[in-house]
Amino acid sequence: MKKWALISLALAAMLTAPASRAADYPTRPIRLVVPYVAGGPTDVLGRMVAEYLSRDLNQTVFIENKAGAQGAIGAEVVAHADPDGYTLLFTASSVIELNPMLYKKLAYDPDRELVVLAVVTDLPSVMVVHPSVPAKTLADFVSYAKQNPGKINFGSAGTGGVGHLSGEMFKDAAGIEMTHVPYKGAGPSLADLIAGHIQLTFETLGTALAPIRAGLLRPLAVSSRARVAALPDLPTIAESGYPDYSATVWYGAVAPVGVPAQVVQTIRASLNRALGDEAFRSSLTVAGFPPLKPQSEAETKKFVDADRARWSGIVKELNMSLD
Repeated sequence: MKKWALISLALAAMLTAPASRAADYPTRPIRLVVPYVAGGPTDVLGRMVAEYLSRDLNQTVFIENKAGAQGAIGAEVVAHADPDGYTLLFTASSVIELNPMLYKKLAYDPDRELVVLAVVTDLPSVMVVHPSVPAKTLADFVSYAKQNPGKINFGSAGTGGVGHLSGEMFKDAAGIEMTHVPYKGAGPSLADLIAGHIQLTFETLGTALAPIRAGLLRPLAVSSRARVAALPDLPTIAESGYPDYSATVWYGAVAPVGVPAQVVQTIRASLNRALGDEAFRSSLTVAGFPPLKPQSEAETKKFVDADRARWSGIVKELNMSLD
């Protein structure tokens, strides 16, 4: 009897240990992987989120940049990490939605291995040119591009990302020639644009605002359906003669599938507190990242599914495949 009693106690301890660990979460530092180089919008937002989570959860949350392969390297790290809640991903939507559409072979499966915990912001891009480009309006730019075929190079944070597809969409809609130049993140792309090595990018609002305000870049139009509060006089691409044009990119926190439900609930609750915190919301808005409202698990899934369906139609229309 004593032997069986000991076995029963051991089994009970094994079964209750994970639940106990989940209830105590977090008891050690949390790694938040950013799948791009430092300095871009994903990195900037990720650090702001990490700072809030650190305070809210009373535990260190540190950023680890794992750039490369259009975010696939960082995503793979998180997808195959121990699902204990101590390795998370902060990413742009392209890593979750576009990569599976554009690449036949990925080392991770976002549908089966990753779950979106919260979407923090949904950003339009600003079509910005170097001041050397003799165009003050979108119509000017299209006219210039048609008169100078092969002379327009547009940069992006990487092949297959929203910035890349935004450029391809506009090239197709306007009937102009532009050459895509991929970089390992928005930071290097923006630096080369400011230096005049490329002529154009479709850069996210948060990253583009500072150089626009400093007069280093000239904005021509914004990619969303509606104008943005930060640049109220800047027209949309849609109202500038391309009514079907619309492109935005969301940024959010993601976990590997299999994280205990109680841990997921803890992280989601903290992220939603951030999105409901006026100081945090204000800091994002000032930086050019208008925050979304807190969402339930079902609302987040509905948002991501709708965005995925929209991009699926665009990819099919462009007939794009990258391998």
